Amino acid sequence: MTSSSTKDTRPGLGTVLREWGRIGCIGFGGPPTHIALLRVLCVEKRKWLSEQEFEDAIAACNLLPGPASTQLAIFTAWRVRGRAGALVGGAAFIVPGLVVILALAALFLAGSPPAWVRGAGAGAGAAVAAVAVHAGVGLVPAGWRRAASTSRLRWVLYVVAGAVAAATVGPWLVLVLLGCGAVELTVHRGGRGPALLAVPVKSLAAGVAGAGVFLSIAWVALKVGALSYGGGFVIIPLMRTDAVDTYHWMSAGQFLNAVALGQITPGPVVQTVAVVGYAAAGLAGGVLASLVAFTPSFAFILFGARHFDRLRGNPNVRAFLDGAGPAAVGAILGSAVPLALGLTQLWQYLVLAGAAVVLLALRRGVVTTLLAAAAAGTVLALLGVAVPS
Repeated sequence: MTSSSTKDTRPGLGTVLREWGRIGCIGFGGPPTHIALLRVLCVEKRKWLSEQEFEDAIAACNLLPGPASTQLAIFTAWRVRGRAGALVGGAAFIVPGLVVILALAALFLAGSPPAWVRGAGAGAGAAVAAVAVHAGVGLVPAGWRRAASTSRLRWVLYVVAGAVAAATVGPWLVLVLLGCGAVELTVHRGGRGPALLAVPVKSLAAGVAGAGVFLSIAWVALKVGALSYGGGFVIIPLMRTDAVDTYHWMSAGQFLNAVALGQITPGPVVQTVAVVGYAAAGLAGGVLASLVAFTPSFAFILFGARHFDRLRGNPNVRAFLDGAGPAAVGAILGSAVPLALGLTQLWQYLVLAGAAVVLLALRRGVVTTLLAAAAAGTVLALLGVAVPS
């Protein structure tokens, strides 16, 4: 994945800061938008990477846990300007969305926000379960095609396992993802698979909780950044369990607002964890959560990027992902269950149904759908309809 043209046209760090920062500011719509903008910049406009190099970069980043589009932004910056470029470009991509989402968190999590603000949050939050289903459905066709080379029956079973785990046992979800990967690896190796250490994630989190709120925030954020195979929605059930049930930093309705804010702000959707951190400890907690959540992504690129070709070609890695990948798809679909159960008003379920139609039948964009749901909630609140507190 090297090319002489890339070396001949190395941009300055100022250019990296400006271009990756621009994408961080206008990257509404999540990973598809981020990938498209990075492709235009690096392949079509500046020709820093060839088309094949960019496709290889996408494939390599998809092998890693954590937010794939963020890792792609860091990786492409590394490809064009080395480790300094990775640090500058990655930060420029992340910070604009962080600033926006923390400002919105201050508004939506205020002690007594006005009714229209609560209505907007309740409306957007009501649509989040439909967004999760939309995200999962979008990943099914590619996974189904890849399963033709292994076993489609096992693929279906992995999807079901991930969905059931996300819907019912949030703290154990990561172990289910790892277990599905281990099963497929065992099949690939003819019965000689690795043993897994079955330690419940919830018990580890409980052990950290007593050490202070900032350590607890860091622990939750680390899980978000290091364990979210397949995208941010995979980690939603686990993050919800920690934020709502274990630490009681926020209500179920406030968590829905956090997920919605992560979807409608620019930059990576994993910024949702910054709202969780803000709810726990204010601005310092939000910044800490974001810093910890994105540290694994930087570490993977800075210390492992030169090994990505070998990683992609490793049949054991590929086999593990053939199991963990469909389980992650199922987890995204299953995350809609606890998200929908967090709704408290009848009108929110009507908004959810409308959002599902808009996303899945009319095929409108996620940001447009969430903004429309927020507008509906605002109107209803101004008309005096009850909204969650």
